[in-house]
Amino acid sequence: MRNRKSRVAAIAKKEFLHIIYDKRSLLIIIAMPLLMLVLFGYALNLEIENIDLAVVDFDRSAVSQDLIDEFSGSRNFNVFHYEGEMGDIEEIFLHRQARVILIINQHFGRDFLRQTVTPIQILIDASDPNAATLISSYCNGIVLNFNSKYGGILPVPFEIKPRIWYNPDFKSAFFFVPGLIALILIMISALLTSITIAREKELGTMEQILVSPVRPIEIIVGKVLPYILLALLDGILILLLGQVLYGLPIQGSSLLLLLLSLLYILTALSFGLMISTLVNSQQVAMMIAIVATLLPTIMISGFIFPIQSMPVLLQYLSYVVPAKYYIIIIRGILLKGNTLLQLLPQALVLLFLSLILLRRAISRFSTNLEK
Repeated sequence: MRNRKSRVAAIAKKEFLHIIYDKRSLLIIIAMPLLMLVLFGYALNLEIENIDLAVVDFDRSAVSQDLIDEFSGSRNFNVFHYEGEMGDIEEIFLHRQARVILIINQHFGRDFLRQTVTPIQILIDASDPNAATLISSYCNGIVLNFNSKYGGILPVPFEIKPRIWYNPDFKSAFFFVPGLIALILIMISALLTSITIAREKELGTMEQILVSPVRPIEIIVGKVLPYILLALLDGILILLLGQVLYGLPIQGSSLLLLLLSLLYILTALSFGLMISTLVNSQQVAMMIAIVATLLPTIMISGFIFPIQSMPVLLQYLSYVVPAKYYIIIIRGILLKGNTLLQLLPQALVLLFLSLILLRRAISRFSTNLEK
């Protein structure tokens, strides 16, 4: 047992020294996560600000001006008055001068104060349907706020009093940053371990392993241990940076998040090791690792797009994407304060995937040694 531990420790030390003296690995470990978190965190944003809004005010009353001021006071809109002809109003959209047009009818203020039906017209450029939906929501919110300011003068059939849980300010960062952590961890972990065995083959040191008394399981464990530690440190660094840059909350247990992140990292490392046993080139291993982790995590894990709205085939494919389960875990712990019991199904799936991938990697490596 002692000899086995010393052999595993020796392999782990050798792999750690490889990482320390390999500038490419250090760049992947340190620079890539930070760069991805900053760039993706600010670029992936569902909120839209500084939307150009053209106003056509036929009423020019104090009430209509008050409504315009409501839009002007919002950080979402840049308001300007349109002075052209109504027949040419479509030119605003055609020349991309504005994405929204607010038309206030004549006698709006008088009818509004008399509590009669006082419609306003809001035209939205829906060439980008997702943005149009958000813009419509912003406009509705401002109009409702304007109405409540006057004591709810306009009659409505019912009253809505929403209560927003977990993300009351609708911050996109709270939705995207946990997904980014899942993406970065699986990319870094799989990328680093995918080149471990391939590097031995390229450098010609595999022959030394063949004549050594080291067993395949000891080689695999020794090579994985340094990457587990480094990936875990990466995860902690990314999480802290997410709190500093985006104010990411931690509603649940930090210890639970750490343990389940470790399980997710083990899954990613096992996947990288399996790739490493399949190819003989570091470059090919890195390319496969990037493609096999980046695309599925972004497209079919629930990171950006809801899985329920995908075609049935893609929904089934999502079941083998580890990030799908970790995104549920990290969002649940950070935003909802989920417990282990509530996240047990996702944790068990990650454990199952880890065992399958690790077993496959060891089996492939043993076969290669026998050859």
